[in-house]
Amino acid sequence: ENDFQFVLCEGCQQESPNLKLLTCLHTLCLSCLNENKLAGQCPVCRTAIPQASGIPNIDNLLFTSLQARLKVYKKIVDRVDLFCDNCKRASEFWCSKCEEFLCTKCFEAHQRYLKKESHEAKRVVDIRAGSAKDFLQDTRRTVNLFCYNPTHKSQTASIYCRTCEKALCCSCALLDSQHAPFCDIRSETQRRQEELGTMSRQLKQKRSSFEATYAALRDEATRLEQTQRETRELIRQRVEQLVRLIRQEEEELLGLVEARQEQGRRELARELERVEGVLQRMEAGERLVEKMSLYATEQEVMDMQPFIKHQLEELQRLQLAAARDRAQPGDFAECRARLQAL
Repeated sequence: ENDFQFVLCEGCQQESPNLKLLTCLHTLCLSCLNENKLAGQCPVCRTAIPQASGIPNIDNLLFTSLQARLKVYKKIVDRVDLFCDNCKRASEFWCSKCEEFLCTKCFEAHQRYLKKESHEAKRVVDIRAGSAKDFLQDTRRTVNLFCYNPTHKSQTASIYCRTCEKALCCSCALLDSQHAPFCDIRSETQRRQEELGTMSRQLKQKRSSFEATYAALRDEATRLEQTQRETRELIRQRVEQLVRLIRQEEEELLGLVEARQEQGRRELARELERVEGVLQRMEAGERLVEKMSLYATEQEVMDMQPFIKHQLEELQRLQLAAARDRAQPGDFAECRARLQAL
């Protein structure tokens, strides 16, 4: 189960049939999105959710599909309600293309009538002996990509139109003479996977720069806290030696230190939060691309790749602020100078 925690909602860590993919590439269920609707930001990395309703319009088809397929595998492993979907006898086989359990008798009929359609039913005991990853790989290979035309939803798509950027069945491609030539849908799917893989590798290289900046910012925050504590202690030691007439100066100095410290803390906190959010988005993108390459069907790649690509391009366009451009936390030189004069 630890291998597939990534298919859960990243907010509540629960299974959900309604998973939404945010622009930061984190995945949340509708319940978590409704809870954070007023905040208008992702609860994981605090990136703004651009939709006015607070609910993204793209589903995470990959994770939803994996949850459904893993439920079937868990049902097989746990030996729970394994009955033939046709006659309700004890099932001995599972057809991933029909998504049905079959008893021996129904399996024989299934093989006789569907042998020309390459339906491969596997023994339940063989599936149980294998791993979840093996089961997902097998079911991934049996899922077809269907034509985008609503009237041809049952037609398998084997052709891709680069002009329309849609998958077509043979009938649609034959009738669409304006956009020829076409290309093979599997080559287009492979190209999209390779494109995402290349972007993910480039993002991984860029991520090291953000990690270094994040570490430097945290060091600055630690140094600021330490300097603040030391300065407060020095002020208190000196002021305790002064007479009552300079108590007002003591309060002014302490107030100035607090103001500088708070200003610097807020500036560093904002920068840390921004860089941390970017890092989490990058990590989410890398993880999503990795899982797409391992488990996504062609339909899921075709539906989700443009959105993911767009968000990865947005991440690639992000630039680190130069050290001279970043807000520098205030020092305590003025406090020390006034203290020396005192």
